[in-house]
Amino acid sequence: MDSNMKKESGNKITRRKAMIDAALLSSIAFVPRHVLGGEGQTAPSDILNVAMIGTGGRGLQHTRDITRQDDCRILAICDVSVENDYSRFYYGGKAGRGPAVEMVNTRYDSMGYPKCKEYVDYRKMLDEMKEIDACVVATPDHQHPVVAIDAMNNGKHVYCEKPLARSVYECRKMAECAKKNKVATQLGNQGHSGEGIRATREWILDGAIGDVTEVHAWTKSRARVGRREGYPDAMPVPDGLDWDLWLGPAKKRPYNIDYTPYTWRGWWDFGTGSMGDFFCHNADPAFYSLDLGQPTTVQATQYGNTKFTFPLAYMIYYHFPARGSMPPVKLTWYTEMDPPKPEELGPDEELVGGGQGILFCGSKGKIMCPGWAGDPVLLPHSLNENYKRPPKTIKRSNGHMRDWIDASKGGEPASSNFEYGAYLTEMAMLGNAAIGAGEILYWDGVNMKATNTDKADPFLKPEYYNGFSI
Repeated sequence: MDSNMKKESGNKITRRKAMIDAALLSSIAFVPRHVLGGEGQTAPSDILNVAMIGTGGRGLQHTRDITRQDDCRILAICDVSVENDYSRFYYGGKAGRGPAVEMVNTRYDSMGYPKCKEYVDYRKMLDEMKEIDACVVATPDHQHPVVAIDAMNNGKHVYCEKPLARSVYECRKMAECAKKNKVATQLGNQGHSGEGIRATREWILDGAIGDVTEVHAWTKSRARVGRREGYPDAMPVPDGLDWDLWLGPAKKRPYNIDYTPYTWRGWWDFGTGSMGDFFCHNADPAFYSLDLGQPTTVQATQYGNTKFTFPLAYMIYYHFPARGSMPPVKLTWYTEMDPPKPEELGPDEELVGGGQGILFCGSKGKIMCPGWAGDPVLLPHSLNENYKRPPKTIKRSNGHMRDWIDASKGGEPASSNFEYGAYLTEMAMLGNAAIGAGEILYWDGVNMKATNTDKADPFLKPEYYNGFSI
């Protein structure tokens, strides 16, 4: 190569390098420092890209929580409703796609992020936005399995509100799907990440109350719809609500405000009653601490059940066989009533929890915890005062959502991942199947079948409509 050719080649390289440098400088001028991963900031490769599916009362709370995580970014909001009024319910205020998008964009404008995208149909979102890493599912109960399984089959990590599903079959399928796709998962039973449930297990394994043979768990907050002997009359669909997509896999019917935005949980077609609302919170310590496995029988007594809505009050009795050195256990669940008051409590003392809780009965004493797997208290009081607490051998949590985020980024599995969370939800839905069947179920857990009756079958595996399936 002669000197002129060398000179020309060198000039081309110089010009090309200058153009690249200019482009880089231009992009840097419009990208905030934290996106570039400066000192003390999160690099782009460490940010978890999240989509929110369902932004009603609970979903909006999750949206707020995710925006507060420096290493997460919400790329998309998906909800079938633009806006819902929750002023009648404990969430209060407005929720839905519009308020969620406004919340995210207000937060991200100050950080220099682009605005998040809006979707009505989660399937379109999953198809278009391959950059999504993880999804938070907070839809009504009947949509959980189809949405979460679609997300996992698309390789997304999934946080799903409780209950995981409406049936035993769906729970099994969700656990299988998570395992097959090797994604990070978490059930939204927040108490499972608390100190109380870990201390309860440590105390029980330490022998604080001896052999546990009986457990009582309860709630006094039932599904928020009264007894119905039929479907409500048709009402005009509110502006901004895609009613067909809200129904999703459920059978078609006219809209009524009794279904949404909030009271869907009291209807068999959409919800799971108080079993879905509170069992995964208040009964959780029993399954975590006693390794209960599958029951041999399940039976329900109830008041107010119809083929349309859940009972107003009921008790469910589970019998679990011995496990190794642990004796058989009878677990009783109560909705809208308290268990028998422990004799160790004085006449002016009440059960902890204000209508939510769990009580373990052992050969040497009792453990009482408030709802949401709260801090344990030993009975009698002398035992509580004198018992030497064992070492904290179970790993403590950094927070329920935080643990899932860390797991999604390659960390250890979250503590209520779908392997455990699906089993816990399965036990709750088995109780609902006993309500629906109206008789005792002799349970074959391996084959998901009551061996003595087929009346439970429709409640163990639901039908799907409108082209949805799992």
